[in-house]
Amino acid sequence: MEDIYIKVDVFENVTSNRRLDKSHLNCSSVEDSSCQICNEVRQKHVSAAQVVETYSKLTILGKPGSGKTTLLQYIAIQCNRGGLFPDRLPIFIRLRSFAEETSKTQHFSLFSYISQELCKIGFSEPQIETLLHHGQALFLLDGLDEVEEEYRAEVQQQISVLSKDYDKNQFIVSCRTSTPWYWLEKFTDVEIADLNFSQIEAFAQQWFVNVSNNPREQGLVQADRFLKELKLPENQSISSLARTPLFLHLACSLFQTNLSFSAQHAELYKQALDILLVRWDRVRGIKPDKSLYQLSLPHKIKLLSQIAAITFEQDNYFFTQSNLLHYIKDYLRALPNTPSDSEELYFISETVLRSLLVEHGVIVEKAQGIYSFSYPTFQEYFTARNIVANLEPEALNRNLRQLTVHMSDPRWHEVFLFVVEMIEDADPLIQLMQQRSDELVDADEKLQQFLIWLQQKSLSVEVPYEPAAVRAFYLSLELHGESEPVYDLSLSIEIDPRLTSKLTYDLYLDLALKRLLSIGLTICDRPSEEQILAIISAFPYKIDLDCQSKLQNLLQDLREQLPTPQQSQEKLKEWWSTNGQTWVEEMRSQLLWERNIGYQWQFSEYQKALLQQYYVAKYLVVKCLKKSREISFTVREQIEEMLLLPALLKVLR
Repeated sequence: MEDIYIKVDVFENVTSNRRLDKSHLNCSSVEDSSCQICNEVRQKHVSAAQVVETYSKLTILGKPGSGKTTLLQYIAIQCNRGGLFPDRLPIFIRLRSFAEETSKTQHFSLFSYISQELCKIGFSEPQIETLLHHGQALFLLDGLDEVEEEYRAEVQQQISVLSKDYDKNQFIVSCRTSTPWYWLEKFTDVEIADLNFSQIEAFAQQWFVNVSNNPREQGLVQADRFLKELKLPENQSISSLARTPLFLHLACSLFQTNLSFSAQHAELYKQALDILLVRWDRVRGIKPDKSLYQLSLPHKIKLLSQIAAITFEQDNYFFTQSNLLHYIKDYLRALPNTPSDSEELYFISETVLRSLLVEHGVIVEKAQGIYSFSYPTFQEYFTARNIVANLEPEALNRNLRQLTVHMSDPRWHEVFLFVVEMIEDADPLIQLMQQRSDELVDADEKLQQFLIWLQQKSLSVEVPYEPAAVRAFYLSLELHGESEPVYDLSLSIEIDPRLTSKLTYDLYLDLALKRLLSIGLTICDRPSEEQILAIISAFPYKIDLDCQSKLQNLLQDLREQLPTPQQSQEKLKEWWSTNGQTWVEEMRSQLLWERNIGYQWQFSEYQKALLQQYYVAKYLVVKCLKKSREISFTVREQIEEMLLLPALLKVLR
């Protein structure tokens, strides 16, 4: 255990105990910095060791797989070795085992059960009594939530009796969050916090060395690669899941197979949900709660898929208990043999909700009466599953057409990526996506003229990159208009990763000159010293000797017109006030003539919005092409060839 264990933190304010009203539900995402729910979930952490040493009676709550049992076992080991509470004897008890074994004799006594266990290892009854009387025991009572329903009240009573009769001792009880009946008198509740990145880093380093049985140097290299991939924007959903130890272990295991996360997102989430819905309790021998209405696994998945699809479509990451019960009732009504009585149906819906909360942890209570999926990508995964699962071809095509309406909304992109991984034949979807994205600009004459220029410009440079990547490069240069000197080249890099390395000279020069022009155009009538110095420093000093001599001379002349950085602030401002506008227009004129860049497109706000949507949609098309293995070679080649081309040229081809 010590080879893999990492120290964890806890919240002293349990999330499900917080009181928030409906006005706090208007979050744009689970990462919304203005959202009170999100911010309060990010409340200050304290180390688990600190609270263990502070409180003599402690209940440690946590989601499935958050490390509750491991924490208690680690505390026991540290106590046994004298590193923690050296004057106490650690006594680790699985409460489910206690309940099952004592139920056979109908003699429910936690004290007697513990005494019997201690006697087995050589303690006498007088020694046990002395030990407890002097407060020298550390009771670690694991898994209160795992106790079967018929024994719960008795087990809670026994914990209360033992903690009162021997209150000089230390008591730590573990239990899942969202367990409504766990409350213990005079116990302080804390909740295990998600792992931060430094904790994930420590875990990964130990995992790839000790669990994988790699030589230390090789294991650390693999861990470093794992962590770098985890930080990539496209792996944000996996990074979120990996904040829970159980799923971090799963992520490490899957990564070790291919040394990459590429094309594994849906599989990772499928396995994670299989753990939550089936394997986790089965492996640990935990039986389903008989007091709860038990849906079959397929029905649980369908119900979760419907809840996810409804709430995600409504842009709701958080939802009230009443809404959640309404969704469950609607689903149950469609099942055979469902009671028609509204009160009975409401009661059954409540037990189904408790099952999803307590037994599986797929849905969690963020505050009193306010719920969400335990991980945001579970909502996206189930939404995707609702689109593709068990549908006739006509219904599937209808769902796919409806899905493409959301192409320009980044919030939906993870859903698209899940769908292309799940679907058996992705050709119809990717072709529909290409068509929908083209329709954004096909009817606009000015935008078509812009795409014609884009194609002409990309053909005018001699570069080793994919033609579509070059078109994407120049689209990025123009997309921000003349108000932003920072360019997002992510689309061109997604098409051809070679663009991440040093650019060829033509692209470097156009990027530098376009950035220089943008800076000049953004300077106001009363420029600051910093803005003028930015113009001077942005000028491309490295002019290739093979560059046309005329362009060389023009650039040299423009550079020599600029004031020197050493001049006073007043001189710099005076020069710009007198010469700046003329200098910028002269530069624009030369760029148009010599490099065919720097046009004043004068797009309307609506056209700018369309172009931005077009860019986002095409970026999604490319990501789906890279993600899916179910796209035929012919369709893939056709779409890659037609990316970012004007409508007329696509028709001719």
